[in-house]
This record gives sequence, C-alpha cells and structure tokens, in this order.
Amino acid sequence: MNQKHVTLAACLLSFGLAAQAQDGGISPDMLKKIQSSYQNTAADKALRNAMGGTSIKELALNQENQKALDTDFSIKVESKGITDQQSSGRCWLFTGLNVMRAKAIAHYDLPGLEFSQVYSFFWDQLEKSNLFLQGVIETAGKPMNDQTVEWLFKHPLSDGGTFTGVADIVSKYGLVPKEAMPETYSSEHTSYMSSLIGLKLKEFGLELREMAAKGEKAATIESRKEGMLSTVYRMLVLTLGVPPTEFDYVRKDSKGNVVATEHHTPMSFLEKYGDTNLLTNYVMVMNDPSREYYKCYEIAYDRHRYDGKNWTYVNLPVEEIKEMAIASLKDSTRMYFSSDVTQLDSKRGLLDVNNYDFGSLMGTTFGMDKKERIQTFASMSAHAMTLMAVDLDANGKPKKWMVENSWGAASGYQGHLIMTDEWFNEYMFCLVLETKYVPKKVMDIFKQKPIQLPAWDPMFSEEK
Repeated sequence: MNQKHVTLAACLLSFGLAAQAQDGGISPDMLKKIQSSYQNTAADKALRNAMGGTSIKELALNQENQKALDTDFSIKVESKGITDQQSSGRCWLFTGLNVMRAKAIAHYDLPGLEFSQVYSFFWDQLEKSNLFLQGVIETAGKPMNDQTVEWLFKHPLSDGGTFTGVADIVSKYGLVPKEAMPETYSSEHTSYMSSLIGLKLKEFGLELREMAAKGEKAATIESRKEGMLSTVYRMLVLTLGVPPTEFDYVRKDSKGNVVATEHHTPMSFLEKYGDTNLLTNYVMVMNDPSREYYKCYEIAYDRHRYDGKNWTYVNLPVEEIKEMAIASLKDSTRMYFSSDVTQLDSKRGLLDVNNYDFGSLMGTTFGMDKKERIQTFASMSAHAMTLMAVDLDANGKPKKWMVENSWGAASGYQGHLIMTDEWFNEYMFCLVLETKYVPKKVMDIFKQKPIQLPAWDPMFSEEK
C-alpha cells in the first residue's frame, strides 16, 4: 500500500470514528482516553499471562473459602441411588420422579427404585409436539412476525421443562420402572433427536398455516395434524423405544429378598408407587423480587400438554418459602426445587456466594442484587433438583441446605449439592410443595385470577 493509500485509509478511519461519535459512538479523543486509562502494570501482565493459559474460574477460586466441607444436617430425608440425566435437559423430569420415588422406597422398604425417565420423556415429547401444532393452528391468522407466532416457531420442541410437565405427563400416562423401559442413546443425548423432530415440526407448522390460509375446514386441518403426530410418534419410537402398556415388576425388600411379582399397567404402577394427586395436591411458590409479592402469576404456553395446566405460582418473600420447606423436611417429605446454579464449586459440590472472587481478579466489582440480575436477564430458574436436607441452628434458623442432583453419583458431593443459606437467598427461585405445608393465606392467593406473563419471559426458560 503506497503513502497516498495509507493517508486515505487513515482519513477514512478518522472520518468513520467521528461519524460514529456523532451518533454516540467512540470518537478518536474518547478512544485515546480509554487506551491511556490502561496502566499496563506488572500485576496486569502477570494476570494476562495467567489468564492466557488457565480458566478464569480456576483463577478466581477463593482460597479463603476452601475450608473442609460441612456435611452434617439436622434434618435429612434419605433416598437410595443417585440418578444421571447424562447429556440431556431433563433435570425437571428426574427431579419430579425423584420426589416420588423417595416416598415409595420408604413406604415399601425397597432396596431402591428408579422410575423410567425415558417413558415419561417419550410422552412429553409427543404432547409438546401437539402443543406446538395446536398453537400454530390457533395463531394461523396472525402474521409470521407476530411475537407469539415467532416464539412458537423458535421453540417447537425442547427437552427442558418444569414440575408442571411432571404433573401433566405422569397424571395422564402413568409410570413404569426403569427396567420396563430403559434409557437409550437418544434419551441420554437428546439434542439431535429433539432438533430433528423440531425441524419437522416447523415444516408441519408452515403447512398448517398454509391450509388455514386456503380456508380448509377445521376437521380437515385436525385430520392432517393427526397424521403429523403419527410421524412424530414414529420418530420417537425409533429413538426412544416403544412405551410399554403392561409389564411385570419384581418387588424386593431392602435386603434383596423377592416379596412379590406384580403385573401392572403404567396407571396401576402410578397408583401403587407414585402419586395420583400431582395435579391437585402440589403448588408452586417462587421468590422473584422483580415482581410484586403475594400475587398469583401464570406463564402462557408454559405447559407440556395442550390440555394441561400452565405454570402457575405465587410469588413470596424467600423467608416464607424457607418456613414451608423446613416444615416439609421435618415431615420427611422432599421437594422439587429449582435455582440458578451459578457460583458452584463443582469439585466439592458447594454452592456459596463466596466460592469465587471475580472482582479481585478483574479489578472491578459485580454488585447487582437478585432483583437486578433478574431484570437484566443475568439470572433465572435454570436447573431443577430435589431439596432433601436442612441444617438448623439453635434458634431454628437455616445455616445450609442440601439437594439431590441428577448429574450422577460422581458429581459434586456424592451426587448432591450443598448450599449455604446466603446462596439460597440469592439464587433459589422455585419450590413445589404439597399443599398441607402451605399456609392458608398463601393457598387463598392461588384463588386469585393469575396475572398472565408471556411465554417468552426470560425468567421462565425451561429448567435443564
């Protein structure tokens, strides 16, 4: 490049920066000030060298918080066997089934019990496919850039979900033990299967919109939707297997002795070993300081069946949620719990706001509170686990909590995560309880007409 071209390029660059500055861009003067603000100290050079070849998270690990892990709990509800969702987003399903299996193990003195997650997941994927297709039919008169239509086509199918999905699917299709329908590669590695079915659903959605635009009769459209679901069903069978309609279950006691060989359907197995009152005996409470407390909320399209129930909850201060959680644990009853699992020291299985010191590493502060993190999409209800223990001080106040996770027995603390009470305050969002542990004043709030929130509300991305 000759001198003339260099000069021209410099002028164009200067002109470009000046033009940007007029519109709020970075002017040459501003850029000089920004550049000169960096001191390039020896400490910064050492940090650059360290971060060039090491994980930021490893470097930010707070060594002052590495004391021995306290694993003693004053109230603990035991179960048997840690589950593993593998490379899937089914934490919501594993958690909901784990809540139920703990009761069955204790009641029948079982050596262990794991419900088939792939059985429930099969029906979940079929029902979600129908929910999408029916949503497309109902919004067929709206343009493609309508926000609801866009949301539907962006989210035709996923492997994530909430306790609402557990209640929707299990109450309709029942349960089977894992040995009656074991996991497959696709159930443990869901992304490709779900993306392929989702791609087909998008194609089907466009076809349904075209049929509606041509004025096809509702019965004709419904018949075509049935054919589409038949295609989805076949894809699910090929990847997940055929859901059993009846099976034998060999029941053993905790010593391994055979007690009985029972013949079941999925519904009879649910009646004996699960909970048939998932739709009526459980409620969801949340701690979301970005919204008004003591109000009932509902999220549109946030259900797993078209004829199911949207995610509905009462928003409460965290201290009131703790009181209900403690009451449930004292009565040997586990709960569905969801949170944002940030600040996790995965090696120890500890969730603590003091695990990492990113501020000292970066020479700044990260000072948003829970409300501000929600408002800026920095934190949300992202992962479901089973709340199973609390450690109380002499005054009955919680010091720490423990959940059973679904990342395998080698993950965290023997398959569990321990959280400090301070972390609970900051990152706990959702708890599902049996109604008998919920005060009347809270149950009365559920009688309110829910305030409906849009399906795309970032706080309610599906738990995975």
